[in-house]
Amino acid sequence: MKKSRFTESQIVAILKEADAGLKVDDICRQHGISSATNYN
Repeated sequence: MKKSRFTESQIVAILKEADAGLKVDDICRQHGISSATNYN
């Protein structure tokens, strides 16, 4: 299995930012991920 670039706690924190109402594009830019990865 491929090793994830982010830890589970980092992923949870990124998703909580999205739930808090921040724009997905801004979150992706801050963390260096694509918007497609975020929606996956």
